[in-house]
Amino acid sequence: MSTSASSKKTTPKKTNSILSVKKPWFDKIIKAVWILFFCFVLGIPLYFLSVSINLFGLFGEMPSTKEVENPENDLSSELISADGVSLGRYFRFNRSQVTYDGLSTDLVNTFMLSEDHRFYEHSGMDFWAYPRVLWGLLTLNSAGGGSTITQQLAKNLYTRNPDKALDGVVAKLGKYPRRIVQKTKEWIISVDLEKNFTKEEIIAMYLNTAEFSSNSYGIKVAAETYFNKGPDSLNLQESALLIGMLQNPTFYNPVSNPEGALNKRNEVLYKVYRHGYKIISREQYDSIKALPLGLNFKVQNQNQGLATYFRTVLRNDLMSWCKEHGYDLWESGLKIYTTIDSRMQRFAEEAMAEHMRVLQKEFDRQWRLRNRNPWTDENGNEIKNFLEQRIKRTEAYANLVERYGAEASFDSIKILLNQKKPMRVFTWRGERDTLFSSIDSLNYYKRFLQSGLMSMNPETGAIKAWVGGINHKYFKYDHVKQGSRQPGSTFKPFVYGKAIEDGYSPCHELLDISPTIKIPGGTWSPSNAEGDKGLGDKLTLRQALARSKNTISAQLIDRVRPQNVVEFAHRLGIKSELHPNPSLCLGVDNVTLYELVSAYCGFVNLGIHVEPYYITRIEDKNGNVIESFVPKTRQAMDEKTAYKMVYMLEGGVQESGGTSVGLKYELKKDNEIGGKTGTTDNASDGWYMGITHNLVTGVWVGGDEPSIRFPSWSFGAGSKTARPIWEKYMLKVYANPEVGFAKGYFKRPVSGLDVTLDCNKYQSIDSTEVSPDEKEITLDDLNN
Repeated sequence: MSTSASSKKTTPKKTNSILSVKKPWFDKIIKAVWILFFCFVLGIPLYFLSVSINLFGLFGEMPSTKEVENPENDLSSELISADGVSLGRYFRFNRSQVTYDGLSTDLVNTFMLSEDHRFYEHSGMDFWAYPRVLWGLLTLNSAGGGSTITQQLAKNLYTRNPDKALDGVVAKLGKYPRRIVQKTKEWIISVDLEKNFTKEEIIAMYLNTAEFSSNSYGIKVAAETYFNKGPDSLNLQESALLIGMLQNPTFYNPVSNPEGALNKRNEVLYKVYRHGYKIISREQYDSIKALPLGLNFKVQNQNQGLATYFRTVLRNDLMSWCKEHGYDLWESGLKIYTTIDSRMQRFAEEAMAEHMRVLQKEFDRQWRLRNRNPWTDENGNEIKNFLEQRIKRTEAYANLVERYGAEASFDSIKILLNQKKPMRVFTWRGERDTLFSSIDSLNYYKRFLQSGLMSMNPETGAIKAWVGGINHKYFKYDHVKQGSRQPGSTFKPFVYGKAIEDGYSPCHELLDISPTIKIPGGTWSPSNAEGDKGLGDKLTLRQALARSKNTISAQLIDRVRPQNVVEFAHRLGIKSELHPNPSLCLGVDNVTLYELVSAYCGFVNLGIHVEPYYITRIEDKNGNVIESFVPKTRQAMDEKTAYKMVYMLEGGVQESGGTSVGLKYELKKDNEIGGKTGTTDNASDGWYMGITHNLVTGVWVGGDEPSIRFPSWSFGAGSKTARPIWEKYMLKVYANPEVGFAKGYFKRPVSGLDVTLDCNKYQSIDSTEVSPDEKEITLDDLNN
């Protein structure tokens, strides 16, 4: 039987080649390896290039090479005294630069060994640290970050600063894309920083940009804030405390969390020991870690330090200057050199505090004895509803009106204003915590006496000390340049000065009798401070000014005309509006202490008025002088007239009955002094103007507003309220010769005098003197 060909079976050939077997998974692995290789070799560099050029705007702009070489950092502007002491700073972020040379060796070593002990071995990125970081992430046991000092600096300078606008489209996709972009930029910027700066410069730059909590930015401010010293003086344990704060400034703040800060400090110290800081042994480490924190803490702000009122007033001038010249006072790192002497400023603040503490105690005691409040009207009657009227001017009242609406009744708001709450208040024994309502607080603070002091070199115009009040934190109002009050008898020298200019001699005699002067609506006949209309004695002009006789001041303004006195005072530097009325001779028109001191300097400076100034120069952050300031001067009166007025003011110290004869002998010995007291008729203001050959100083004392009055005119007399502050201040100045204001004698006119000052030899220029009560002068006559 035969078989057909179609049914014949065929068998495939067998082969032993493994390559003939199809394995697609193997091909995919090979392909993936090559892709990953090319991504790593080409993709990563292309990614970094894309970020660096901000491809298609995906990643945000990178800083330019110029920005990396000259990083912009917000810098506080600093006020510097004439003797080189920092008076304070204007800042949004309180930061001030320091160079590497200004860092202590302990600080540098602690920082480097704690934060990046291979700092000198890498070029911005520490690749040896990345495996450790990765292992920590995998094991959930972090052994520290992988960022180098250079990377952290990059973060501080750019990627943490929203003003640099480094974020692009990718970073807006979410937290993780943003973090990847930021980290990439840190790496790129780190390389640029390492290219353009030395290691030492990078260390200084990082410490200058770091935050240390308590309003402290940068190592210089941090050292001053926590230890009251410069960064060049920080020891090992102090350095460790500050470096420990870098990881979390708020949590490791030694004031708010001393235990946490101490533990962190000791952790940093151990790192320093472990990484081989050769100076510290195990025994030294054990000894140092047992030490307390050793803080000398003082937060820097505008309410603390020297010359707080001066700094606040000056700020407005500087803001105008910065606007005109294209600077930011808060961030441009300006150095403003002032005329203020820090030592004299301290003497002035101490003198004021010493006297005002005692004066306030007696002020309160006397009003308690009278069982009355110190706010009174012109007739001495207590002002009704005074506190209710004043509370409506406060921020607390305005906030309640805004919250409940203007239609809310005062009675309803008053209930809230009387609710007590915890409050810290000022006392002359230090700050105290208490429970006060808004009404309680107003009632408490309105009883405080205030004071102002300004001290100026009459020849140069340089202001050496400026105290605007008793405590800037609690009383913001400046009583040197802002406060304008009646000067009382301290205005009289301008009346006498005009008479001297018109030919009167200091030896010219007038009767102590009050004139009768017609004024609109009647007549005016002033009394003396003692209440009399004059005793009829003959007094020289020098004696009359020394005893501050109102009667003779009124006679003089009769003769020289009020309008001429106004013009004379304006020539000398009084800029406030003055009304040409006879009562001007008693100082009834408001002026500032700033103006009075400026004007009195014209007498001492032989008639040359020097505009007060308080800035000598301004430098930019690199130390380049932007502008220098020179005081403006003009001849305000003849030098002979000026010296005669100096001689007249000396009468207050030398003449019998003078209001300055009570000054201590220690001040008057081997020293020429002139002085003038002032007290307003309503017992609101006490003044003293003291002059020496090289220093003119004015002092004002009074209530926060004119209706806050002294218990009596005699209690509020300038000789009791203001003169003691001047006396204490000058004693401190003379006790410290290093400040350069020694005792001495007033300058004399080069051409001599045209009249003798020896009143025994003087002959009156007016032998037919008319008695003041024999004539009546109208106001129109006076101004013609």
